Amino acid sequence: MTKIKETSTNFANKKALADECPEVYASNIIGGQWALAICCYLVNGKMRFGELKKHLQNITERMLTLQLRKLEEDKIITRTVYAEVPPRVEYELTEIGYKLKPIILEFEKWGTAHRQLIEQSFEEE
Repeated sequence: MTKIKETSTNFANKKALADECPEVYASNIIGGQWALAICCYLVNGKMRFGELKKHLQNITERMLTLQLRKLEEDKIITRTVYAEVPPRVEYELTEIGYKLKPIILEFEKWGTAHRQLIEQSFEEE
């Protein structure tokens, strides 16, 4: 996950669009391949790193760590470390993160309907 250079035209375009359009701003936060998937699992409650890794089988540990850090930086999730041996770390959506729940449920409905539409069009060909 590389950062876009702040001096690039791409960065300036993304920033300008996000400043003008709240939907683009939101999409930039949760629109990545893994961020929304992580939120989908956390919407049901706290999870540990290993639990998330089991659900997201194709993600590397490094990418999961990077995505969790980014979501934490964006105040979408919180990371709680328990002083135990071995240490236990849990991730949970923040108050603003939990506000994604109805959006995630609508995405699920939309995705299901769209997939059926596409499958039907393939069957008709």
